[in-house]
Amino acid sequence: MRSITEKIMRVIFWLSGIAIIVFLTGILFTLLSNSIPAFTEIGIKPFFIEGLWRPGAYGEPTYSINNFIVGTFMVTLGALAFAVPLGVAAAAYLSEIASPWERELFKPIVEVLAGIPSVVLGFIGLVVLAPLIAKLFGIPSGINALNGAILVGIMALPTIITLAEDAITAVPSDYRHASLALGGTRWQTIWKVTIPAAFSGITAATMLGMGRAIGETMTVLMVTGNMIARPSSFLDSVRTLSANIAIDIGDVVFGSIHFHALFVVGLVLFLITFIINLLADILIHRKPEVNK
Repeated sequence: MRSITEKIMRVIFWLSGIAIIVFLTGILFTLLSNSIPAFTEIGIKPFFIEGLWRPGAYGEPTYSINNFIVGTFMVTLGALAFAVPLGVAAAAYLSEIASPWERELFKPIVEVLAGIPSVVLGFIGLVVLAPLIAKLFGIPSGINALNGAILVGIMALPTIITLAEDAITAVPSDYRHASLALGGTRWQTIWKVTIPAAFSGITAATMLGMGRAIGETMTVLMVTGNMIARPSSFLDSVRTLSANIAIDIGDVVFGSIHFHALFVVGLVLFLITFIINLLADILIHRKPEVNK
């Protein structure tokens, strides 16, 4: 009976793995097949040269997504600059310093943070964070890339904290004991031994948080301003790749070049996210190392 159960579970796991591959292949095929008409009509280069996204403009329509790529990475990198130090510090505290009752208290808070709907965070960004940013920097509006970066950073925190904590916890205890035996303080052990040993896992957590940030739609749609021009600073309005799809998809004519151009945007977003998650998976499976 045990042998039969193991065989059934093996088949279920195998089918689950195959299903994931089939789903990803199907998504890629759908995006690519619907992007080909846009590539045929417009070409590949016009999508990535400097310019504007004006599919409905009078005269010759333009479909450059260059500014959206810049806006996407501005929001994402800003979010990581906010979330990574805070997330790694929180993970180190939970793993190395916090008492059992503190872990029981703070870990549910992290899980609740992951469950907050993005539209709620976007609303908070509009009514609370935007006026604060405008007042702090003396600008007319706080609906800009900085606002989006902070909120997306908050959304990426649970992923970074959870995975970074797992990476730090997985460091062999012998590393800690050796450091303490050599006279290192608890802080020195955490900073110079434990965190470097978990560096690959922490980097993977950062990249998965980055993948989470790049794909965020509703929050950035609400708080970044969605300007199609190239931003010059984090205080400028930006539009991300995902927000552009959400904005245009409701009014686009099915089967038009504009329609297929949106699939190009989706394809670029899919490839960026796929590459980031692939690199994160590679880093997760690296063995821990300690700086000598």
